[in-house]
Amino acid sequence: MSRIDRVNSGKIYSDAVDYHGFVFLRGVTAKDTSKDIKGQTQDVLDQIDALLEERGTDKTRLLSAQIWLSDIKLRDAMNEVWTPWVPPGMAPARACVESKLATPAMLVEIMVVACK
Repeated sequence: MSRIDRVNSGKIYSDAVDYHGFVFLRGVTAKDTSKDIKGQTQDVLDQIDALLEERGTDKTRLLSAQIWLSDIKLRDAMNEVWTPWVPPGMAPARACVESKLATPAMLVEIMVVACK
């Protein structure tokens, strides 16, 4: 049987799950929710970079991304940070939707899948 490696697994979620060369990250939210959408997005992307690096991969190996925004009107501002972060020609399959997040201060949550 193939090994499933769960990283920092708790009662509710794991920070990451490795399986067959795929890395599934948890939904990442900003550590500092006092920031605006651009600041929160940068915070989230920095965390994603670190989590992927810990698992032996990086954003050039992204397969998919799911993005939740507290208000879909924030999409253009979020994309101002997202677009330069994604390496040219390497955009993942992506969904971006409006959703009520865990707290009103949270503006964005991003979950990605990458391969090694």
